[in-house]
Amino acid sequence: MTDRPVGMLDSGLGGISVLAQALRDLPREDYVYFGDTANIPYGDKDPSEVMRLTRLGVDKLMAHGCKAIVIACNTATSVAAEQLRKELSIPVIGIEPALKPASLLPGEGQILVLATQVTLRLPKFHALMERYGSNAVPVPCSGLMECVESGQLEGERVDALLRSYLAPYLDKPIKAVVLGCTHYPFLRKAIAALLPPGTPLVDGNAGTVRQLGRRLAEEALLAPPEHTGGKVTFLTSSRDPATLRHMQCMLETAMAML
Repeated sequence: MTDRPVGMLDSGLGGISVLAQALRDLPREDYVYFGDTANIPYGDKDPSEVMRLTRLGVDKLMAHGCKAIVIACNTATSVAAEQLRKELSIPVIGIEPALKPASLLPGEGQILVLATQVTLRLPKFHALMERYGSNAVPVPCSGLMECVESGQLEGERVDALLRSYLAPYLDKPIKAVVLGCTHYPFLRKAIAALLPPGTPLVDGNAGTVRQLGRRLAEEALLAPPEHTGGKVTFLTSSRDPATLRHMQCMLETAMAML
């Protein structure tokens, strides 16, 4: 049972940034990644629809014998993680905007939380704001996810969108920027170029993978030392055969960024 894969799902390709972190930090594990690219984006859908789609993705991963599920999508985590933990007998790990670690960083200024509208609207984020958001500013970022999905990680369109979202805050001190969507780590270089040098860019990927490791250990599900690991199986709801190749390319990009 311990050599069964870990399942990961996202609305599209963004969760591949979490997958790359897992491959680096938990290299003995195998992974099955499902990107629901036929139904992207989740960030502007009704929560009931996000719940339905997330359940369908989990069903696909369970059919591959996964021993744990990582919801590598902030929106899907906010909507579905708590309910899925009640329904499933295996560990379910979610991700959330890394506002807590950002708030603990030294320095003064605002913490900009870049995320989808749904993530910023749901109770899970509001609870984070109440605990850690005294100097945090939610910044909804429509369009950035679509750039990443199409492979546009730099260029005029990305730059124009980022400038429109960040410009209102650049005349005040910025303590950190939270990348509150798993697509946004792919845009680190473009985001950093618009910020004061050295501004921390914080995402929840490493924390999510640490929690995955803890939960696997608690349930005695860690892959055995003799297991080679590192196998990745990609699944997609898209009918475009190029999608699977694009996923592999995005994984290579994400690994190179770590």
